[in-house]
Amino acid sequence: MDTINKNIRLAILGMVDGNGHPFSWSAIFNGYDRESMSGCPYAGIPAYLNKEPEESFGIDGARVTHIWTDDPEDAVKVAEASLIPNIVKRPEDVIGQVDAVIIATDKGYEHVDRCRSFVEAGLPIFIDKPLTDNEADLTIFSRWVEEGKPIMSSSCMRYCKEFAPYRLSTRDLGDLRYISITTPKSWERYSIHALEAVYPILGAGFISVRNIGNSKRNIVHLKHESGADVLAVATADMYGAFGVLTLCGTTGHVQAAMSDTFYAFKSQLAAFIDYLRTGKLPFPFAETEELIKMVIAGIKSREEGGREVALDEIGHN
Repeated sequence: MDTINKNIRLAILGMVDGNGHPFSWSAIFNGYDRESMSGCPYAGIPAYLNKEPEESFGIDGARVTHIWTDDPEDAVKVAEASLIPNIVKRPEDVIGQVDAVIIATDKGYEHVDRCRSFVEAGLPIFIDKPLTDNEADLTIFSRWVEEGKPIMSSSCMRYCKEFAPYRLSTRDLGDLRYISITTPKSWERYSIHALEAVYPILGAGFISVRNIGNSKRNIVHLKHESGADVLAVATADMYGAFGVLTLCGTTGHVQAAMSDTFYAFKSQLAAFIDYLRTGKLPFPFAETEELIKMVIAGIKSREEGGREVALDEIGHN
């Protein structure tokens, strides 16, 4: 990937039900109009934006300059609230006008189609979590990355500051034996938050996934080669427990909860900008592949009556 040393022009593309990232992510880059943002349909977004001082906004010379949303009326609202100067009629219209694109939608099965034109144009892409939720599309993304296409995807939970001490070290806890992590919403769209919160603590080496729940209440046991057992729970209406992490080891235990949404999102987006500047991913794409296999295995296990699904069953070659 050719690195970018000038001011970076970004396009935010797509907006789906239940996801207000075009509002919040654009505001993190550009700042925002407080009055217009008060009309955001996701009340939590202006609530946490309004807590931040003006100097918190902006990332390393990058700005969102173009917006497209599935419903054209949404683009007008986002542009007004998050100070975006250009609204385009088709997502492909940003090709030649921006340096990188952000696919701000979290329905994984749509992402190959949403990304294809930009991959073919050679534009760097950040894709909202999850990268995908099925094996066929994982195969495509893996091939694109192997061909050198500049693609990055992550959950903001990888960057949340509340878990940072345990990403650095869990020595005080001894050998980890049990981890639990919670999230609301669906396994398909939100399990990646839970899984990517845990992944930088344990590292690679997940062995199998068993989902004994249902589409509304996913109760998922994951085995790790270290000997740790992970319980990830995604329950549709469990909004009171987003990102509650428990770590239990041979000599100690700790519990933490993600609370600073702005910090996590800004750190995530800053990592993408750093990638554009340096050409170096903040973590290997192989980690994203393993995480997506875990998402897919959780779906497969649930659909097969709670069967334990080995991660090496989920192929992408």
